[in-house]
Amino acid sequence: MSNSQYNEQNEQDELQKYLEEKAKQEQEKEQEPEPLSAYEACVLRESAKIHELIAEAQKKTNEHLEDE
Repeated sequence: MSNSQYNEQNEQDELQKYLEEKAKQEQEKEQEPEPLSAYEACVLRESAKIHELIAEAQKKTNEHLEDE
């Protein structure tokens, strides 16, 4: 293999390693959950409260219907 072929192969190997590392970093980045904004956290808390209230109301309705 001539010197220029060796250099070209070496550059291709380095590029391949670089691209593999970039792909690995992107994949790891996608797996990390994004932190919630204050707004999103508030919406989730309020949504949970609403679901609790709905469940409580349904339970009371079912108890009321059973009593009749």
